[in-house]
Amino acid sequence: MGDGKQDRDTEFQAFVVGRWPRLMRTAFLLTGEQHAAEDLVQSTLEQVYVAWRRVGAADEPEAYVRCVMINAHARKYRRKLREFLAPKGDDSGLTHEVADTGDPIGRADDRHTLLKALAELPPRQRETVVLRYWEDLTETQTAEAMGCSVGAVKSNAAKGIAKLRAIPELAGTATQGGRK
Repeated sequence: MGDGKQDRDTEFQAFVVGRWPRLMRTAFLLTGEQHAAEDLVQSTLEQVYVAWRRVGAADEPEAYVRCVMINAHARKYRRKLREFLAPKGDDSGLTHEVADTGDPIGRADDRHTLLKALAELPPRQRETVVLRYWEDLTETQTAEAMGCSVGAVKSNAAKGIAKLRAIPELAGTATQGGRK
């Protein structure tokens, strides 16, 4: 009986090691702070570990974990989300993310401006933009992760991108490469 638990632990550990950078990036983009992102990923992985037998057997364990993370984030920050995502004064938390060199957005000239603008989006628009454009999920995958309709994803993505494009410092970045 111990071998099954050991196999499950090994499988879970391999999942965490392989997905940690991507989970951290998503959590950072959702929370806007490195420490909050670490807490979110850790609490998500704690929840997932308890149900790893079911999660590991899922068709897409990463998508399952992403849903857990989004729901945990929404629950934790529902009351003070606006205040938390757009802190007054010192916004140094936005500059602590370690850039992913394979991430084209990570090489943007004005990363700080982009992250600050992202932090000012309403929560659902922010989640949609992060999942659609950073995580490169389809509209259907994003809708499943957020627990909403594809129409809501389209609407939130369009509104979020429009707000980002309205920022003069991001005008060039928002129209270069990728989706428009």
